[in-house]
Amino acid sequence: MINKFLPRHQGRDNYPSTDKGYYNPFLDLQKQMNDLFGTFFDDSPSLLAAPDKCGAFTPKFEISETDKGIEVSAELPGMEEKDIDISIENNILSIAGEKRFEEEKNEKNYHLTERSYGSFKRSFSLPDGIAVDKVGAKFTNGVLTMHLPKTEEAKKKVTKVKIGK
Repeated sequence: MINKFLPRHQGRDNYPSTDKGYYNPFLDLQKQMNDLFGTFFDDSPSLLAAPDKCGAFTPKFEISETDKGIEVSAELPGMEEKDIDISIENNILSIAGEKRFEEEKNEKNYHLTERSYGSFKRSFSLPDGIAVDKVGAKFTNGVLTMHLPKTEEAKKKVTKVKIGK
């Protein structure tokens, strides 16, 4: 019944239509929303640690806690140790870096130059009880690994809670 009030689809492929050829504004809205969320949540593997659509470099971090401390690792492909800056100030761990990549190919019939630049800075609040003077970091094969040890007081601090009625 409502199809009688919808404008006819007249060969315009960019407007969604029903099976009977009528333009359907709800299908159009659904297509626009799918396009919006499709580009927003695009998780293709080639973009996980590469410059994103805005040109910024966004490395992936992994943080875990053990009995002895906190482990932080970051994938930083194409970077060198000299390009990474790590600091701790007021219980805030900051990791910053800049990626510079340039590749030039001179082949028989063509000349190709590719450049990739980007910088990042990530900051994390540290819990109390981290021995900041004993923090260690290593950088191997594009992976930054840090160990943030707990103080002896923090290792011993376990509070037992009794269950009452």
